[in-house]
Amino acid sequence: MKIVRYAVDGTAEYGLLKDKTIQAIVGKPYGELNLTDRHYQRHQVRLMAPCEPTKIIAMGLNYHTHARELGMPLPNSPLTFLKPSTAVIGSGENIVYPSASHRVDYEGELAVIIKKPAWRVRVEDALDYVFGYACFNDVTARDLQNTDAQWTRAKGFDTFAAIGPWIETDLNPDNLSLETYLNGKLKQRGNTSDLIYSIPEIINFISNVMSLLPGDIIATGTPSGVGPMYPGDTVEVRIPAVGTLRNFVIANGD
Repeated sequence: MKIVRYAVDGTAEYGLLKDKTIQAIVGKPYGELNLTDRHYQRHQVRLMAPCEPTKIIAMGLNYHTHARELGMPLPNSPLTFLKPSTAVIGSGENIVYPSASHRVDYEGELAVIIKKPAWRVRVEDALDYVFGYACFNDVTARDLQNTDAQWTRAKGFDTFAAIGPWIETDLNPDNLSLETYLNGKLKQRGNTSDLIYSIPEIINFISNVMSLLPGDIIATGTPSGVGPMYPGDTVEVRIPAVGTLRNFVIANGD
């Protein structure tokens, strides 16, 4: 099923999307769904980022093709970093090109959304903690990443964590194609079968460091083909089994 978060009459709600109709949900969707009798057509509401994470844990260098592209050895353990919740935007929203950077890159990824508190989860149990999956763009100020000792600034600007367009809950994540398009031109093409560390291994690793909470996002890494985007560009992350995340790049202050 597809879970959306949307704004209607100035209020944010979660809903169940079927074709072009949204059925409103009471509260958050991570436990048993409490459906209401209220229905909306998609054109009647504004879709938002489909979850409200307390944190975003992202993976660096987690595709074999990306490691080869960079000429780097495979990591001995998952490489993780954090993006703040304030960076989150949904599909259709603007990525703001910060004035502090002269090189901002797209990084198309598969996002994992957590459904229940997770602490020291075993690999074999890890998928029991997954609510669903979404498209993700780990926007990165590449020039700042290359100069800063840590990646907080380069990865943490407002609007640098695009996710959507919804959460797909009925999905096997082991063999998903992923593509990134810039102004309609294919820039990245990968498959989750190329992940260095699988999603259960990632959840096991992270949950042995920090607690994961409902709505938290894990960005699983990007395949080869990352590159720059500029104000005026449109960037799309497409995972056919999920949908298309589309965002527009604008200059700071526009």
